[in-house]
Amino acid sequence: MKSKIGLFVLAAFALGLIPFQGTLLISPPCVFADSFNMKPGAWELTFTSKASGIMLPQEMLEKMPPDRRAKLEEAMKARSGQPKTRVKKGCITQKDLDQHDFIKAEGEGETACATKVLSKSPTKLVMERTCPAAESHYKISIDVKTPEHMEATIDGSTGQGKMHTDLKGRWLGTSCEGIKDQH
Repeated sequence: MKSKIGLFVLAAFALGLIPFQGTLLISPPCVFADSFNMKPGAWELTFTSKASGIMLPQEMLEKMPPDRRAKLEEAMKARSGQPKTRVKKGCITQKDLDQHDFIKAEGEGETACATKVLSKSPTKLVMERTCPAAESHYKISIDVKTPEHMEATIDGSTGQGKMHTDLKGRWLGTSCEGIKDQH
């Protein structure tokens, strides 16, 4: 159940149904030799997401009270295809970068998902993330333009829906003072 909740949080965030509480989780099962060329410290992340369909597994929808399900389905349909932009600040440590653990959603750290690194260099990281219990699959591509600027795309499907997110990040500085820990 925790894995379904974590992915529901990701889908609901992308649709703007809940506020963002961190960064998205990316944690590969293996480590590559190349270090990722991003500076640790405070980062501002801008997410622009579009979703279509119902971004929840059918099993989860069936367990919801009918009135809550109807409201959620109505909200998702109303926002279908409409871009939603969110800007958040977070602290990314060197350990996060080394372990590819710098993009997380609240509750996502408890999911039983499989992440496969497809390719990695100092400036590009491409991964696939599959979460069978939540019926979701994501392809994540991160490009480091400079050590202080990054861009990413996340394409995925969950339940009966699809989602596309463009992410832009800019480094704010070495100090994370005033930015609460979002991991």
